[in-house]
Amino acid sequence: MLRTVEAQIDGQGQVRLLEPVSLAGACRALVVILEPEATATLAETALLSEPALAEDWNRPEEDAAWSHLQQGPSS
Repeated sequence: MLRTVEAQIDGQGQVRLLEPVSLAGACRALVVILEPEATATLAETALLSEPALAEDWNRPEEDAAWSHLQQGPSS
């Protein structure tokens, strides 16, 4: 089973988990390093895009176009 745990890495490369983790024994892990400016830019872009996308998506025409995906199984 895969789990994602947030961590911080200091300037010397030491990893500090931000929440407690209980393990049965030693295990392997993958570390993805997020650049601070890239993380902020992606989050800001998503937040700024939401109102513009919602304006387009929340229209009756869009509901009609996608309605076939929301129908329950036929009896």
